[in-house]
Amino acid sequence: MTKRRTLIKSVLAAGIAATGFGAANIAVAEELSTIQDRGVMRIAMSGAYPPFNFVNDANEVVGFDPAIGTEIAKRMGLEVEIITTAWDGIIGGLLANKYDAIVGSMSITPERDEVIDFVGPYYSTKRAIFAKTGNGFTSASQLEDARVGLTLGETHEEWARELGYDVRTYKGLPELLLELENGRVDVIVNDSIAAILAMQETGQDYVMITDLETEEFGAGIAIREGSPMLAAEMQAALDAIMADGTYLEIANEWVGGDIR
Repeated sequence: MTKRRTLIKSVLAAGIAATGFGAANIAVAEELSTIQDRGVMRIAMSGAYPPFNFVNDANEVVGFDPAIGTEIAKRMGLEVEIITTAWDGIIGGLLANKYDAIVGSMSITPERDEVIDFVGPYYSTKRAIFAKTGNGFTSASQLEDARVGLTLGETHEEWARELGYDVRTYKGLPELLLELENGRVDVIVNDSIAAILAMQETGQDYVMITDLETEEFGAGIAIREGSPMLAAEMQAALDAIMADGTYLEIANEWVGGDIR
């Protein structure tokens, strides 16, 4: 196990201890029957990542992620309960059994896969850097002199810190966009699709820095380890949604097209 993976496990363990949940509270056995008996699947997300998940004017959590999560639960004969929580503690909450799954645009990484299991991916995106039009930042080579805004706890934060950038962290994408617009950060780093759609919605002018070399990654649904039957049922529901046109309907409504 690498030093980084060991560190992530230690951080997660510390987060669980801080919430008062001991090891006995962490599920280590198959959970499908427990969820079926309850009749409700509890899914978590930040609620601060439009258009993928956000709180609307009626105080409802809406977007692509809750729509996908709700449809998966429906296909499994379950109701859904949506829980919003801070992104930097969301994996700790899953391990502490505060919810059954994270359907919140979480990128699948080897480090995360050491401590949780994934269903999916259910869409793909890339890391992207955005600057406000006219602020002088047009190349990735300028980032060493930039104030870089990121969401706390995202994989982009770890990437930026490893490169030694001047990192400023925030709770979610709406706050990032506001800081960029007001000039309190020079650039933001975010998943490309979410940032572009959000800035189109707000009418913000932006420049995407195109000389950043980055790989495409998949967003998956996170569950606790040790429940292959739950994972299989959720994957089967997701596959059915993708096969029968429901996925495309949801994607068209919330993100304007197919993002598989």
